[in-house]
Amino acid sequence: MSMEKDFVIIGGGIAGLSAAQYGARSNLETLVIEEMAPGGQALLISDLENYPGFPEPVNGFQFSMDMHKQAQKFGAEFMTASVRSIKKEGKSFIIETSKEIITAKAVVLATGAKHRHLEVPGEEEFGGRGVSYCATCDGPFFKNKKMLVVGGGDAACDEANYLANLTDQVVMIHRRDRFRAQKAVADRVMNNPNIEVRFNTIVKEIKGNETKLDKVVLAKTDSDMVLEEDFDAVFIFVGSIPQTQLVPDAKKDETGYIQTDINMESSIKGLYAVGDVRDTPFRQLITAASDGAIAAHSASNYIDDLKGEAYI
Repeated sequence: MSMEKDFVIIGGGIAGLSAAQYGARSNLETLVIEEMAPGGQALLISDLENYPGFPEPVNGFQFSMDMHKQAQKFGAEFMTASVRSIKKEGKSFIIETSKEIITAKAVVLATGAKHRHLEVPGEEEFGGRGVSYCATCDGPFFKNKKMLVVGGGDAACDEANYLANLTDQVVMIHRRDRFRAQKAVADRVMNNPNIEVRFNTIVKEIKGNETKLDKVVLAKTDSDMVLEEDFDAVFIFVGSIPQTQLVPDAKKDETGYIQTDINMESSIKGLYAVGDVRDTPFRQLITAASDGAIAAHSASNYIDDLKGEAYI
């Protein structure tokens, strides 16, 4: 089977949903391909407090579902499938999915990024048995237990604060001597009585028994000190790996993120990158939504050019 669309968006996170809404409103035949549920990482946010227009925190799941419904209302279609390859042939893109082949005039890559791992002994072994990359998913299982948070960015600080609502035994470590998170976010951690912050500290090994982890080996980066400490859970937030495997020929920065111009267009004409997968100085839901809107607008103009209908 095969189908033809004007505009295909790969990834249904906030950036992809925003692109879908603006693409459909531009009267483009718009299709979103998503492996899981629409919303992406926003689904995991318990209290979204910094999105403009919401003076009170909003649940990330509900926020995502509302964006999904809004895109559908304007005419965007959704497909649950995996994308296996993207190839540009002439002026069209050929997208092979787990369900069928799709031809598109323009494509938006909104595949996001996956959690980076520490790559230490025990991390993979105890995945799902105490090692986690999502506090809102797994934190409640360890209520009133001792938890370790690893990382120093916005995500790590936000997750530590969330976990501190579940226990007064949160230890947060960062390999450097200060957080790289925004000051307001970092200050909330430093002022939280349920969080003990330790800088210049890394994880060397995660230990446990057949059912769960129970100890972590920690080391200081500014001395020879190494200690083994009891913990019930380890939450790891040390950055992300952009999911760019589908577009190996697109130009990327030194860390692997896709480089775009101000129109969100990549080095491949008609291919746009938005959200966490692209090279950007700031990764937030609001910037992801902005990326998606700009990409859809740019794609609409690009498709008009292909059809010879560009407004001059």
